[in-house]
Amino acid sequence: MEDPALKSEQTLNPDLNVQKALLVALSWFLVIAVIIGAVYQLRLSDPYVRDVLHHEGTVAQGNAIFQLNCSGCHGASGDGKVGPSLHRVAAHRSQVGLIYQITSGKTPPMPKFQANPQEMADLLEYLKTL
Repeated sequence: MEDPALKSEQTLNPDLNVQKALLVALSWFLVIAVIIGAVYQLRLSDPYVRDVLHHEGTVAQGNAIFQLNCSGCHGASGDGKVGPSLHRVAAHRSQVGLIYQITSGKTPPMPKFQANPQEMADLLEYLKTL
């Protein structure tokens, strides 16, 4: 049998459950934000990434690198073929995230692309134009 005191307490303060749920959701959000921030900082501490971000890229050079290395799968204008469309990719992913995506080879069939820091800076600059 249910305790009538508990039932009356729950009916007297129905907002308590909502407050608890919001507090739990906020706590999870903060934990996830801290983890994402830590991962971003860890990636940013990579010397290659720091070097790439230190260089200023040029769109024309980036386009040439893209045409030679990426257009076979992503299309000459980044519209997508075998690989996905890259339109607005720079708006959806951070530069650090793009560097890791391009260099990791963790999304088959995309191969690892090992460019020197200036070439990667150029490619990132071109991706911003898509």
